[in-house]
Amino acid sequence: MKKIKIWIIIIAFALSFGAHFTYQLLPNFITSIFFPVNESVWEHMKIILTCTILSTIVEYFIYKHKNIEFNNLIINIPVISIIGIALYLSLYYFITQFIKENMFINISLLLITYIVCQILSYYILSSKKIKHEKTIGIILVLICYIIFGYLTYNPIKTNLFLDTKTNSYGINASKK
Repeated sequence: MKKIKIWIIIIAFALSFGAHFTYQLLPNFITSIFFPVNESVWEHMKIILTCTILSTIVEYFIYKHKNIEFNNLIINIPVISIIGIALYLSLYYFITQFIKENMFINISLLLITYIVCQILSYYILSSKKIKHEKTIGIILVLICYIIFGYLTYNPIKTNLFLDTKTNSYGINASKK
């Protein structure tokens, strides 16, 4: 499982680059919920959740193909995503107090986030089965996307939601 986790980090990280541009290529309501619609820090947090889901699907098929036992796969998704989002935001705001934001920092933080999340994921998947983990996991993922969707169309006027390229907020920021 540990070797597979390394591949999952690589897969999630690689998927992140495509996820970053998905809304630009296919602008519609559905892609606005799952992928960033502008260059705000908040919108980029969708990448962590969406790429975690996509890489977990790959992970599931690898485990099944290799007959590797695991538990708690569904609840693993929102748990590591929420922790990943909190970790990324904490590190981002801490580091950018001392160093000007740039693409290298953003990409490095994303990779660090995926590494930490997959270490945590290893322990979640290796632990005892959690009662109702699938139901809880699905509900938590839905809640995350409802929050993302709502805040995409109704952003809070703070730096977290500010598209620094257009100096605007929300989905309309990407259309200017």
